[in-house]
Amino acid sequence: MTLDTISNCQLQCPEWCFHALKKGDSDQEEIVPSKKSAILVDGVVLNGPTTDAKAGEKFVEEACRLIMEEVVLKATDVNEKVCEWRPPEQLKQLVDLELRDKGEPHHRLLELCQDVIHYSVKTNHPRFFNQLYAGLDYYALVARFMTEALNPSIYTYEVSPVFLLVEEAILKKMIEFVGWKEGDGIFNPGGSVSNMYAIHLARYKYFPEIKEKGLSGLPRLIFFTSAECHYSMKKAASFLGIGTENVCFVETDGRGRMIPAELEKQIWQARKQLLDYIKANVFIAREGMALVPCCVPAQPSPDTCFLKRLSFTLQDDVEVIMGAAPFLVCATSGTTVLGAFDPLDEIADICERHDLWLHVDASWGGSALMSRKHRTLLHGIHRKYFWFAYKKSKPERFILIAASCAYAQTCYELKSKVQCSPKVAPAIKERMMKKGSLMLGYQPHRGKVNFFRQVVISPQVSREDMDFLLDEIDLLGKDM
Repeated sequence: MTLDTISNCQLQCPEWCFHALKKGDSDQEEIVPSKKSAILVDGVVLNGPTTDAKAGEKFVEEACRLIMEEVVLKATDVNEKVCEWRPPEQLKQLVDLELRDKGEPHHRLLELCQDVIHYSVKTNHPRFFNQLYAGLDYYALVARFMTEALNPSIYTYEVSPVFLLVEEAILKKMIEFVGWKEGDGIFNPGGSVSNMYAIHLARYKYFPEIKEKGLSGLPRLIFFTSAECHYSMKKAASFLGIGTENVCFVETDGRGRMIPAELEKQIWQARKQLLDYIKANVFIAREGMALVPCCVPAQPSPDTCFLKRLSFTLQDDVEVIMGAAPFLVCATSGTTVLGAFDPLDEIADICERHDLWLHVDASWGGSALMSRKHRTLLHGIHRKYFWFAYKKSKPERFILIAASCAYAQTCYELKSKVQCSPKVAPAIKERMMKKGSLMLGYQPHRGKVNFFRQVVISPQVSREDMDFLLDEIDLLGKDM
């Protein structure tokens, strides 16, 4: 090894000093690293460690102790407040949010950590019923500590061998729960993204040319979903360029489930309108000066491939103006408000007759598959293309897994002299938040005014907590 090589090593690894040691033969040299002090040039560190490892380790230890004492050990203490509510302007004065040019000493950072914990909502509190991510799973918390400390990126086995195998094992088990013999999947940050992926995959199945040609060559696509579906369906239609006006909402029954007969009725109406539009507006190229009408079936047909052939076998001298083309049905297992499960078997029958992709949004209710008692709620989920946001074309299966847990949901409609007022639930909620005794969501639903919606998901919830909730609502609203 030459001195030039050693110099290059020093440039590539500035935090180390290298020494060449001879071992007998002059051509045999060994590089022995040794730490050296940082070099400052005009106040800039050119080499050497930029952090004090010992101090950093001590800070992590003290911060973990704080988290343990203030978060984990108090998670099940009902005497603690669910939240220490402050209005925004006051909270800005209580918590130091200024971003300074210079760093803060460790004791000050620990004080900031304490403030963040104190004024944050305690979602692991037994009386937090506001959203579906309540409760503290001690074992999952340790797993999250590990993933944060290791900072893996699970896109290749090379950089994340263990976690990639963990991902495969979980997907395999989920595929077994659904009832498939083979399949594939990915993890997503939530149900909204999963629904978007599902719609994207359905569109690609029927119109793969979109990957190269974009939206310009497509007919006006429409898809069908429950009137009780999640709002992310319209959001996905917007993001993917389909358009929110092209989302067809199918009426539901008294329990919030999609009515299969209404679905099929809407599909036939869309196909008839499309073919009527084609008859009136579609012409195939010029023969001399005349326009020749395009040949279309006399009756509506469930053959989506006909639509695909019609819209994608055109040449430069052909112009086609299309009506709406159905390509997808989005069912729901566990609707957001009523917790309804659409009849998947009947919907799958309709999709097979009309050659439509079936997607099941089971971000809420999918966990019922793990229950021997309640898995029948999702009967039929194994039949077609997608659930949870999932599934690909046969014989392959595809899963998009969103965060999902077992849950129970209860809705309370207040009966009082002012029950027709939408202001009652918000007024009680305001008092509830200021007191910090519990957290409970509310919302309207169709003809009903704002009502409370309780999500029971935390493993720490007891019967006493359920009784407390009813008594507290009564106490906070007794003067209304």
